[in-house]
Amino acid sequence: MSEKIDKLLRLKKERNAIILAHYYQDDIIQEIADFKGDSLALAQAAKEVTNDVIVFCGVHFMAETAKILNPDKIVLLPDLNAGCSLADSAPAESFRKWVEQYPDYVVVSYINCSTDVKAMSDIICTSSNALKIINSIPEEKKILFAPDKYLGRFLIKQTGRQMVLWDGSCQVHEQFSETKLIEIINLHPNAEVIAHPECPENILDYADFIGSTTALINHTLKSDNNEFIILTEPGVIFEMRKHSPNKTFITVPNIEGCNCNNCPYMKLNTIDKIIDCLEKLEPQIILEEQLRLKALRPLEKMLEISKK
Repeated sequence: MSEKIDKLLRLKKERNAIILAHYYQDDIIQEIADFKGDSLALAQAAKEVTNDVIVFCGVHFMAETAKILNPDKIVLLPDLNAGCSLADSAPAESFRKWVEQYPDYVVVSYINCSTDVKAMSDIICTSSNALKIINSIPEEKKILFAPDKYLGRFLIKQTGRQMVLWDGSCQVHEQFSETKLIEIINLHPNAEVIAHPECPENILDYADFIGSTTALINHTLKSDNNEFIILTEPGVIFEMRKHSPNKTFITVPNIEGCNCNNCPYMKLNTIDKIIDCLEKLEPQIILEEQLRLKALRPLEKMLEISKK
């Protein structure tokens, strides 16, 4: 493996490339990344990139976001099949028809969506800034929220705002077993239950802390508790253990009983594929310019509000 890493680093230098990685990536990819973070942090980092090439170790919508923000740079996704069940749940044409039914509504789309959906939105949000984004919208304005219905319900509960929700979900966060969660809580009564807001409400009801990927990581770092039951993609545990090696992190099985709630799309990226894409400068993310500009506006609005 060390020879492959050496080759990767050499190619990265030759291409003047930067590697951005999401916390759900395999441990080895998180280790070699120049920057890793959640969707908001990665969007912010992509905005500031000065390198010629961006290798995005995440999923398709994340690489598209980087391209929207960096039209003059080469953006590579090691495996073009690294999609997203949540983004796929909102096909562009169906989304367009839905939006047309609510002409006076502000369209807020979670960043886990396609460029086409972003282009039809008024503002984008991530789980890190969703509360701030919703609260920035005047109370007299009606809101459409897409595509994650569970995050939408969580925001309604937190803000008191009424929103019309798209019927979409993440296959990882939707599949946690409530029965197994109860069993684990009984086995570890002193453990804190921490959950991502993409989880269904019946799962969130057991959570002691709910937050974005980064918020969950930071919570385990700051908390005096030494045991945590994790209700999100288990890739985050690498970062948690890195900062808190003496703490215990417990995963929860899915409804089929498998303790394997990994995102299959995130795990498609590998060291070999990163090397290959740096050698060939393929596969690249290519966006039609008019579409890119339409999607850029709601993204820039999000980034601006996030600075406040």
